[in-house]
Amino acid sequence: MALPTLETTHYSVDQGIATITLNRPDKLNAYNPRMREELLALFDETDADDNVRVVVITGAGRGFCAGADLSSGGSTFDRNANSGDPSRQSLKVGDVYRDGGGTNTLRIFESLKPVIGAINGPAVGIGATMQLPMDIRMASTKAKFGFVFARRGITMEAASSWFLPRLVGMQTAMEWCMTGRVFGADEALEKGLVRSLHEPDDLLPAVYEVAREIADNTAPVSVALTRQMLWRMSAAPHPMDAHRIDSRSIQARGESADAKEGVTSFLEKRPAEFPNKVSTDMPAFFPWWDEPVFE
Repeated sequence: MALPTLETTHYSVDQGIATITLNRPDKLNAYNPRMREELLALFDETDADDNVRVVVITGAGRGFCAGADLSSGGSTFDRNANSGDPSRQSLKVGDVYRDGGGTNTLRIFESLKPVIGAINGPAVGIGATMQLPMDIRMASTKAKFGFVFARRGITMEAASSWFLPRLVGMQTAMEWCMTGRVFGADEALEKGLVRSLHEPDDLLPAVYEVAREIADNTAPVSVALTRQMLWRMSAAPHPMDAHRIDSRSIQARGESADAKEGVTSFLEKRPAEFPNKVSTDMPAFFPWWDEPVFE
């Protein structure tokens, strides 16, 4: 399926690395319904394209994402006040409107390709929460973060109450979300929200270096499985859950052409050329979890 015309994002692919750029720089890339729809379409595209090995997300201009577009004023978060919006209506399930940001973070969570955030500037509200399901977050020294929802009279969104404590621990998540304060890149690094800090001009080169390491040296199907195993087992109640999927996965992968190539290329001291593709060669047991249902 062809991508829609992109109005709030920019998309490119170069040597196996897809870059999604939030592209409303005059508004610090504030998030709106159109951006939500484009992000959903772009992650469908990256999953379907076997030429894409890694996805990088960043922002245009001096910001990553300043949060929700507040141009509607005090009714911005009132679902009933905006009920005539077709984009809003598409989120209605019975008497409940699904949280739009959550549709994006759940889609990123389900990605078959690894996702790296290049947090180049202010990242507040949905700008902070949309990056939580990204696998690696690297930030500019100029970046700022804020889970500001309580200061706007609303609550956490984008499934951040699930993601954030897993990344930074309950105490830090509680403090950041109950105070709603904006904090700097140094604190984000100290608490584990981001992997590393870089001077602004060095951020994207550093991100692409990590992406290149994945794209050039690993088997796509193995990475897709590994990504889902790590995320989903982070909430499993017992290590036996991990053992069950480990057992099925290592058996399936051990019989694959990728495993033969991985071992042979190592013994022959040459770069591997893995033949299996995410689009056609995922093991029969995948996905092993139930399809998500919103109730």
